[in-house]
Amino acid sequence: MSGLEEKIKASLAEALVALGAATSTKGLEEARVAFIGTKGRLIELSRAVGSLPVAERPAAGQAANLALNEVRKAHKEALEALNAKLTQKPGLDVTLPGRRSPLGRQHLISRTMAEICGIFEKLGFTVVEGPEVETDYYNFEALNFPVDHPSRDMQETLFVGQDLLLRTHTSPVQIRTMEKLKPPVWIVAPGKTYRRDDDVTHSPMFHQVEGLAVAKGITMADLKGVLSAFATTFFSPDTAIRLRPSFFPFTEPSAEVDIACVLCGGRGCRLCKGSGWLELLGSGMVDPALYKFVGYENENVTGFAFGLGIDRAAMLKYGLPNIRHLYESDLRFLEQF
Repeated sequence: MSGLEEKIKASLAEALVALGAATSTKGLEEARVAFIGTKGRLIELSRAVGSLPVAERPAAGQAANLALNEVRKAHKEALEALNAKLTQKPGLDVTLPGRRSPLGRQHLISRTMAEICGIFEKLGFTVVEGPEVETDYYNFEALNFPVDHPSRDMQETLFVGQDLLLRTHTSPVQIRTMEKLKPPVWIVAPGKTYRRDDDVTHSPMFHQVEGLAVAKGITMADLKGVLSAFATTFFSPDTAIRLRPSFFPFTEPSAEVDIACVLCGGRGCRLCKGSGWLELLGSGMVDPALYKFVGYENENVTGFAFGLGIDRAAMLKYGLPNIRHLYESDLRFLEQF
């Protein structure tokens, strides 16, 4: 055996030890390069075979080839074993505590709607619902809207047929309920409504809660008392309200209801534009013209009605700057509530 063959066998043994001792892919690569890389020890020894006497070359060449193949095989097996170890899933440890699944929460709109309805239920109102696709009769005509009223235009209302539309408010539920029930009637009607409107404070689809009370002897004072009780419960006990004259086709007299600014408490700020007040809802005494549509004209009753935007109420209570936050499904926003 020539001296070169002995060096080849010695280098082979060292290579196998180095590969066996490697604990990372980086260590395996360093061992591979050191022995069978372009300038590796075994590669250099195999190149030296050509300088041997002719008689010694076959044995030395065979030893070099066997050594190179064995190192390549050992490197491949070591790399596969290391990768398998790194990707192996840990065994089940039954002593560890279980992983908690994240719990879902009520959406802010659903939560606000439930809270508002709950307040009015405690005041004696009953929650009722109605269809979202309505007829022109229930959405406009029976609510005393003139045929030339702007809200009937295509620019305001989403029509789905000649006489069918997506309801623009939940007031049709009031008409449907009065058709079925005799006074006294105390109801709130929550639900989705639709209009052609889209900006930072308006959405084409939004939510409303509309209320109706019809009985003998109801006055404007009852309306103010109910809305004051709602505002102090929903916002804070010291929330003040005011009524401003307004106009709605289905109430007479009509009033816009404002609350003291939730940010400055009525002192004046950017949110309330220095006025100290924020518009909350529309309301008024039921126009007697509506009673003829539901057969109440001879009942000797009076009533009040109001309509509250749930999305706006949520924005005011929780200080939201943009109504789109309620519909974008951003978990960073939703998880705050």
